[in-house]
Amino acid sequence: MEPRFQDQVAVITGGARGIGFAVAKRLIAEGGKVAIWDIGGAEDSAKSLGTSAIGVTVDIADEASVNAAYATTEAAFGEVDILVTAAGITGPTHPVQGHDYPSWKRVIDVHLGGVFLCTRAVVDGMVARDYGRIATIASVAGKEGNPNASSYSAAKAGIIGYTKSLGKELAATGVRANCFAPGLINTPLMEQLPEEQIAFSLSRIPQGRFGTVEECAAMICFMISPECSFNSGAVFDMSGGRATY
Repeated sequence: MEPRFQDQVAVITGGARGIGFAVAKRLIAEGGKVAIWDIGGAEDSAKSLGTSAIGVTVDIADEASVNAAYATTEAAFGEVDILVTAAGITGPTHPVQGHDYPSWKRVIDVHLGGVFLCTRAVVDGMVARDYGRIATIASVAGKEGNPNASSYSAAKAGIIGYTKSLGKELAATGVRANCFAPGLINTPLMEQLPEEQIAFSLSRIPQGRFGTVEECAAMICFMISPECSFNSGAVFDMSGGRATY
């Protein structure tokens, strides 16, 4: 049987580490080529994956930077078949009244704005070829809201709504757009959180542990495979039993 991603080209934002890097490794193991887009560490991470990966330094909240990254990717590998938007930041972790607007807005720009800019960059080519897979990464925080994380929760809720809209727009084409909403996963991003927030998140997980990047990669790789053909605008949860809708 031919590997699921044989000769397919994937862009993975935030792919230098964490969930994105785990997806990149699995994609390459199953025959794909990967462009890692990240604001730092992209080239080093790509080198560790061999000749089937390239690293592109990009600020996904900046339109010109995203467009340049897309041009670089096309020049190296050709048309993009898959997009996984794993880039993100935690932002401020305190009550609303302690937020300053620039830092609050930066979280929205990176998460929600970045997803918009990256999907807009790739979707025309996917529609023209009548095939593509887009997996946006949200969070259970986007469904339930986490205290002391209003910007992060709002951004992730926005990604869920955006993907539902995008999925409906693309449903009559060969392009599928779906959303992945994990609970807290053991990644470098978790290290940015205060201990009390980590403890709060763990207390909400019935399985009593955090998820792993390998578990996330397994589900995401289904979402971006040809097998995921009758889902569009869906939200796939991975929260150890926390999510209830």
